[in-house]
Amino acid sequence: MDWFLIIATLAAFIILLVVGFYILIYYSHPDDKNDAYFPKAVVVLGFVLAGGTVLLLPLDVANNEGYPGCDGFDTELCGGLNMELFWNIFFWLIPIWVFLLIPFMTFYYEADDGMLMAGTSIGGEYKSKLRTAVVWEGGVVIVVGLSMALAYLFLSNSDVPIREYNGISISDTLVQVEPNPIYQVTPQFNGTNSALLPFQPTQIAPMGTADLGVLNQVQKDDELQSIVLQVNIGTFLAGFMAFVGWFFFAVFGGIGLAALPLDLILTFVNRPRHMDAVEFAEAQQSIRERVNDLVTVGEELKLEIDGKEGEGEKKKSWFGGGQTREEKKIMNEFRRAVFLLEKDVEDFQNCSANYNKTNPLIPFAALLFGIFAIIISICWVVQIAIYVLPEEPIHPFLNTYFAWFDNWFPLFGVLTVAIFATYLLFCAIKGCFKFGLRFLFFTLHPMEVNKTYMSSFMFNIGLVLLCALPVVQFCSTAFADYARYATVQQVFGTQIQYLQFFRYFWTNNIFVYILLSFTALTILYLTCKPRDRSTNAIDLRDRLKSR
Repeated sequence: MDWFLIIATLAAFIILLVVGFYILIYYSHPDDKNDAYFPKAVVVLGFVLAGGTVLLLPLDVANNEGYPGCDGFDTELCGGLNMELFWNIFFWLIPIWVFLLIPFMTFYYEADDGMLMAGTSIGGEYKSKLRTAVVWEGGVVIVVGLSMALAYLFLSNSDVPIREYNGISISDTLVQVEPNPIYQVTPQFNGTNSALLPFQPTQIAPMGTADLGVLNQVQKDDELQSIVLQVNIGTFLAGFMAFVGWFFFAVFGGIGLAALPLDLILTFVNRPRHMDAVEFAEAQQSIRERVNDLVTVGEELKLEIDGKEGEGEKKKSWFGGGQTREEKKIMNEFRRAVFLLEKDVEDFQNCSANYNKTNPLIPFAALLFGIFAIIISICWVVQIAIYVLPEEPIHPFLNTYFAWFDNWFPLFGVLTVAIFATYLLFCAIKGCFKFGLRFLFFTLHPMEVNKTYMSSFMFNIGLVLLCALPVVQFCSTAFADYARYATVQQVFGTQIQYLQFFRYFWTNNIFVYILLSFTALTILYLTCKPRDRSTNAIDLRDRLKSR
């Protein structure tokens, strides 16, 4: 067993735990300081679970357990860790977090905050809040449980393609090619007590005429055959979660591949600069007018909501039932306008009152990370174009790069795999926020320092967990040459890849085409509209009055 891998694994999980606590403390809203302990635990452990899922891939590559020599005759390259057990644990934990813990804690937290159901949460006792969360979570469990059970019942068979090779028997070879033993193995003995030493690959004699004769007699069947295997429940859960997650990752990950580098570069381009008196007065007046307009819109929205509650038209569900599509759109536009106003106010303060307190290195760090992000995004697009999408890969590209670095600096290629995989998760988060900010299809859940409530934490952790398995599957496909001896290749590359129904999406690269399409569309869109702009508050006010 490789103790270095064990120590590295423990260190990685400790680092993830520390970073999770830091992010929670750094971003949490003061209102949650001494409250919501269980949701906080779910968020931190969910962060560890998401990060650990992605980092299991480079660990699996370094473990090298799929190498044939790990069966006993060449174990020097094998880590000895039971990666199949590790993967199964994570395959079970992800759906538990996504469908059990996060929804339950969200329902409980929203009820505790008085936002779930105005008639039951305000002034309710602990039992009422718990009962509300259990009822809603029961609905989620029934729907998801039935879906998974029916899917496993009818779609758990994996139709794995195989190719048959036909050759003559060993006895026929001895007669036709060489009447001597084909495989010569020279035993080695201990010089002290004449004990037989363990087998080493060097004891096998070089290939002789008989070996070549056997190879020459082998014939390949041109038609692919198939073998049907039923996967276990853990593996099917991974496939099911990956399939669901791909719908989010293909869209948000594709957007993020283009948006993340651009936003980092814009952070440098729009860095705080000292304003003269005229610029200061104009900016201050513009912000004051926007604040007044949004206050007016907010008051009218509140009056409208209070009026509906007085008439008995209360919100029917946590998902926003009871609101019309136009009402939801106006509310999301209002939230976007408030969010962008807060950002502009912060930028204004950094250019005026807080100018001397602003860290000047932050924009340059953003520029540096932005350049690296551009390089990684381009590498991903090229890898998809020349390795993932073609039926016969044009060039291994990143696979060759990883292997080359491993030749002169051990584990450097593995670390680079971790960087490329983690980068995709950041792209998914950025893509989700950018999509919500521009198109307003769902409520924004931005991560802001000292302003983030637990509901936003849980939304973002749920998104990351949904995208974690698609990232692993995508990376195992994109780095198939480099990770050929990883255990996950047997899981995603064989069993899950050919699951009934799901296989048509994966073997035809449907999701990869969607991801690449969204990346291309995002590049075109952000080239024309690189800045996030809010809806005019006056237009919002007029729309409210006209209804």
